[in-house]
Amino acid sequence: MKRIAESTVRRLSMYLRYLEDLDTRGQQTASSDELAHLCGTTPAQVRKDLSFFGSFGKRGLGYPVHELTAHLREILGLEREWKVIIVGAGKIGAALANYRGFRQRGFTIVGVYDNDPKKVGQPWGEAIVRSMDELPRDVAREEASIAVLAIPSENAQAVVDLVVNAGVRAILNFAPAQITVPPHVSLKSVNMAMELEGLSFALTNGHDLSQGAA
Repeated sequence: MKRIAESTVRRLSMYLRYLEDLDTRGQQTASSDELAHLCGTTPAQVRKDLSFFGSFGKRGLGYPVHELTAHLREILGLEREWKVIIVGAGKIGAALANYRGFRQRGFTIVGVYDNDPKKVGQPWGEAIVRSMDELPRDVAREEASIAVLAIPSENAQAVVDLVVNAGVRAILNFAPAQITVPPHVSLKSVNMAMELEGLSFALTNGHDLSQGAA
């Protein structure tokens, strides 16, 4: 399969959420026009995005909602459980540890870690905060694939190196820092200041940012 743009993957997630809602309400089919309207894109973009993965609908009839929902869950890898660790038992880490949507989408939090002795051993959501010293052993035992970093920027690269060496293959980084990972590890960074600046730009210039670039 050719390399798929991150913006396309984001739209697939949006399509899935709306299709799941339509499926719950018993709707049998959905057109590309309907999905485009719900997701803030164009019918041509919907058809292009889905065409990367096969042919799912029929001209004039639309897409079968239940079937396309199942296909998108498979494409996004949601038909299996993904084990996740959270590094950083601060406010962001607490919000993430208590977010029920993770488990609903197949992401199971199997450990929360911090280097603050006052936090180690304390309950954190459904988990108990563990020492960073335990992380490599726990990742191997639990076979955790994903790490979420909610830590200060000065510690980010050292923690990334630790989790990568422990066997983690994907990282969601909330630390405001430039970090590097080996080619076999997937990295996604969330810069909250940058996201707010994007909204500030939209408000200042009257732009609609709901339609992402292909």
